[in-house]
Amino acid sequence: MTPEAADTYTNPVLNADWSDPDVVRVGDDFYLTASSFGRAPGLPLLHSRDLVNWTLVGHALERLEPEAEFRTPRHDCGVWAPSLRHHDDRFWIFWGDPDQGIFQVNAPEIRGPWTRPLLVKAGKGLIDPCPLWDDETGEAYLVHAWAKSRSGVKNRLTGHRMHPHGTELLDEGKVIVDADRIPGWFTLEGPKLYRHDGWFWILAPAGGVETGWQGAFRSREFFGPYEEKVVLEQKDTDVNGPHQGGWVRTAAGEDWFLHFQQRGAYGRVVHLQPMRWAEDSWPVLGDDGSPVAGHARPALPPQSPAAPATDDDFPGGRFGRQWSWTANPRDGWATQHSGDGLRLACVRSADAHDLRRLPNVLTQRLPGDPSVIEVELRLDGEEPGARAGLAVLGDAYRWIGLQRGEDGTVHLVHRFAESVAQAERDADHPRPAPQGRVRLRIEAGPGARCRFSYDLGDGPRPTGQVFAATPWRWVGALLGLFALAPAGEGHAGTATFTGFRIGTR
Repeated sequence: MTPEAADTYTNPVLNADWSDPDVVRVGDDFYLTASSFGRAPGLPLLHSRDLVNWTLVGHALERLEPEAEFRTPRHDCGVWAPSLRHHDDRFWIFWGDPDQGIFQVNAPEIRGPWTRPLLVKAGKGLIDPCPLWDDETGEAYLVHAWAKSRSGVKNRLTGHRMHPHGTELLDEGKVIVDADRIPGWFTLEGPKLYRHDGWFWILAPAGGVETGWQGAFRSREFFGPYEEKVVLEQKDTDVNGPHQGGWVRTAAGEDWFLHFQQRGAYGRVVHLQPMRWAEDSWPVLGDDGSPVAGHARPALPPQSPAAPATDDDFPGGRFGRQWSWTANPRDGWATQHSGDGLRLACVRSADAHDLRRLPNVLTQRLPGDPSVIEVELRLDGEEPGARAGLAVLGDAYRWIGLQRGEDGTVHLVHRFAESVAQAERDADHPRPAPQGRVRLRIEAGPGARCRFSYDLGDGPRPTGQVFAATPWRWVGALLGLFALAPAGEGHAGTATFTGFRIGTR
């Protein structure tokens, strides 16, 4: 890194799908969490000391609850838009499950142990909750938004008094911002609640994730009335719909705002905006309300370049923090052993024809930069139809890997499924893989256009057509590793993945 580059940063600071970020400072450390929807473990926990370089240090939610609701994939459900706070020497995370209600977990340290989820308020369509403990009065409050798909209500924020222990709400709630009454505003959501300079502040986006803007609301009283102002919007930049995020102040008094930008198959990448308070007491984000592509770094001690891990050698059969299952995991999917490599059981399933319906796909985020993804695979499953591979998973998906035929031979296969399809099809002709081993490769180019190739020991060879990765409804495309077999009885064998790597193109 050159001395000039060391003094600046470039957005996005987290160039992958860290959706709906929220941030808090504790001492000299900054922590961030994000939506994890139906994946487990959920509620990722990231750490930084300069707001630019982040590492993944754990998860606050090992399994989604109720357990029975997440035995199978619910890709767009589960953990929506969490809020992260530090109060009374504990970390607190509140989130909304649009089908269940508002949950809370807390812990004495960021790495845990975290409590089991507590349902603070049950109800359909309750999303994007954020608590506030008012140090001036000792009162506690909570604000949340609404999902019209579940409740028939949207574009408004509801406020509650909350027990200071964070365990229950003390009233039925009151609409404190009704954006239907604000000309031009729609889809108000994602509120973050603060106290500053004698005002209650709500920072909340509106207008939709792809085309909207970031708003600020202020009132002398928690229950209003609130006045509003647009504080960040696209203008003539490339940052569409600068959306939902959190304000954080450094120990030296600098103000910064982290928010997301929707980027299609890459999901919601995270930007860092400078922030200041104007003479009229309103916040000013970015370059006078316009997102910055880069900026002078926060006045914090310099840190070594860092990013959430992607590569994995799977030591002892264990996988790194960057991986999550597509539903609550079950015993036996991954086997620990004395060597390196991820050993997955070929899980029997009646849904083997559609990866989107399988809970036993181990996933991580698709990188936002052009990249090369590689992994070596060995198929040990002897069951006819046993298969394993590397996938780019979304509303449509494609995978490449190995499958054992009815005659016992192993073939290199390349398959895909369109978003409207109920089953996958061949993307290229199967090829013999006599050793039952292959090096798999995906070149992910601009626009998340993916070229698949393989190496059976005689050099890399391309296969099939270029595949444009697709997101889910709210979730970016995922990289996935899986092993499975058709429905039946008995053990169907295993597959072993080694040397997972993501490099630049």
